[in-house]
Amino acid sequence: MSTYVSPAIRCALTQSVLRSWCKSRRHVVVCGSLTSHHGTRNRSTAAEEAKPFHRYLDASDAATEDILARDMIIHEDFLSAEEEKSLLDEVEPYMKRLRYEHDHWDDAIHGYRETERRKWNERNMTILQRVKDLAFPPGTPQLAYIHILDISKEGYIKPHVDAVRFCGNTIAGLNLLSSAVMKLVHEKDKDRFASILLRQRSLYIMKDSARYDYTHEVLPESQSRFRGQVIPRDRRMSIICRNEPLPEHTSDS
Repeated sequence: MSTYVSPAIRCALTQSVLRSWCKSRRHVVVCGSLTSHHGTRNRSTAAEEAKPFHRYLDASDAATEDILARDMIIHEDFLSAEEEKSLLDEVEPYMKRLRYEHDHWDDAIHGYRETERRKWNERNMTILQRVKDLAFPPGTPQLAYIHILDISKEGYIKPHVDAVRFCGNTIAGLNLLSSAVMKLVHEKDKDRFASILLRQRSLYIMKDSARYDYTHEVLPESQSRFRGQVIPRDRRMSIICRNEPLPEHTSDS
């Protein structure tokens, strides 16, 4: 049976006191109105306030959540629309001359074109320096060339673990043109996995265990979902800064 809460009581009690008073009657007052105590929206909002990474991280288990909350960090709205346009204006003239390819050297990517770039205009250098300052500790040797990876609307990245001989323990990528969903699966325990929501204009920093203990993939448009919600996929470009590989990973011996 529903519990009636008079306007006078609502005005006299604070929201927190009223919530506690109503909880025993299986109702919760939110913003001055009664809603079900089991409302998923209220639980979701509370979870995001307690753990902000829940906005972009959906893990299968607590251990994976703890690891990826530390080693797979997303900075949403890292770029403004103007900054995104500035980066695209610089790289698009060259990228549009390339054809999308469907056979990657390690069979990891389908429907892609890529390049590396060392020199950038002054405004974009400032943007990329912000990425580096956030992703890499001071003094970390970094690769001079920035990796640019352009995935078509129909393209996707297959599950893989990055080769350690090409870059170090951290990659930091700007996600341009479209949102996407990345999936990580533990290499030795396939029951441990997570979905990562990469929103347009976000920055992702992927390091350590996320790089080496989990495969990662960018889902095709037909599978692009996060917590059951369809995430529309279009052409997606990532601009990726990397640190240098460790000496033991570049040795010929």
